[in-house]
Amino acid sequence: MGGSFDHHQWKKAVVMALLLVCFFNVLVGPSAAARLQRTIESGSNSSGGEPSRRHLLANGLGLTPPMGWNSWNHFSCKIEEKLIRETGDFFFCRRKLLPADAMVSTGLAALGYKYINLDDCWAELNRDSQGNLVPKASTFPSGIKALADYVHAKGLKLGIYSDVGTQTCSKTMPGSSGHEEQDAKTFAAWGIDYLKFDNCNNNQSPKERYPTMSKALLNSGRSIFFSLCEWGQEDPATWAKPIGNSWRTTGDIADNWNSMSSLADQNDKWASYAGPGGWNDPDMLEVGNGGMTLGEYRSHFSIWALVKAPLLIGCDLRAMDRATLEILGNKPVIAVNQDKLGIQGKKVKKDGDLEVWAGPLSNNRVAVVLWNRGGSAAAITAYWSDIGLKPTTIVNARDLWAHSTQKRVSGGKLSANVNSHDCKMYVLTPQ
Repeated sequence: MGGSFDHHQWKKAVVMALLLVCFFNVLVGPSAAARLQRTIESGSNSSGGEPSRRHLLANGLGLTPPMGWNSWNHFSCKIEEKLIRETGDFFFCRRKLLPADAMVSTGLAALGYKYINLDDCWAELNRDSQGNLVPKASTFPSGIKALADYVHAKGLKLGIYSDVGTQTCSKTMPGSSGHEEQDAKTFAAWGIDYLKFDNCNNNQSPKERYPTMSKALLNSGRSIFFSLCEWGQEDPATWAKPIGNSWRTTGDIADNWNSMSSLADQNDKWASYAGPGGWNDPDMLEVGNGGMTLGEYRSHFSIWALVKAPLLIGCDLRAMDRATLEILGNKPVIAVNQDKLGIQGKKVKKDGDLEVWAGPLSNNRVAVVLWNRGGSAAAITAYWSDIGLKPTTIVNARDLWAHSTQKRVSGGKLSANVNSHDCKMYVLTPQ
């Protein structure tokens, strides 16, 4: 059986817990503060370290997990200006629009998806004579500044990619090693809003290399979200909060069930370290890329939302079908991810392949995912003792995928039949 919100852990965090309780008593009242205290005192800290909530990167960004789109999972190195500007009206009309237009026309922008992020392979192999990065002329002929201007005109934000080493992971463009200040100023001049910073071709510890770019971005004159991508190799959750706004806790995701579910487990043990301004990142979304069933994609999106992971779409927006949009566009599930309390949900109970994941939300609510990782349909039960509720609590249970409500659920538990490789997701509101 997994841990629950009521087990006694993190004794070293008592003082910090009391300070946070005082803070939330002021903001949301004593009941919510008490729930937060229970969560802190009982949450899992598998690394044996002490959670750090006191120091944040001083750029004011990432108060909720970032949402947007990234090119890598679907397109890899095959990116070009035309792709970033152009997409199809995937649903009713088939007329050509522009990837920023897709974010707007599908309603994704209104739901909070704001970042359009270029990944690797956008630049020439060599810097210019002044040492500047050069957009690849064959694929980005208008340059990055013009692309950023276009994206900003849509009310969206543009992200870009670089690497802590001498070259990026593809080895098709330079890394930023030794050029951090120069590159940060270039990104700021172009109007970049987000930097994914990879860890290839680097012989030094990420703990030593990443702070250099962090400081350079802070000195660039522009607020740029800083996403560390060192694949969790040196447990960045324990040291990256003063340096970045998010940090990868895992290796790269693949578009299959085993990869996705394994990354969820790897990310889970770092739950105590995430919060507003700094988030654990189990890698980007694969929803819509075709390697999983709808139930598996629904599980993927539900767990990523619950654990406050960045929601970065990784499919081709121009080819997105109704089923994919219904997953990525589920407003109540997104609201769990973006909840202002900012506490990462976690696995609280495990019975073989049947799991309960849960986390507290603002206004004394609790988000719950009943996840069936087994090969056949089964009943899964979440007991109030597993999720931080008193045994006598009566709740309204909102099913976020069925869009229905069970009113006045009592008896200290919630049960549901869940299909194989699928989930149910609820928000429980005490009455």
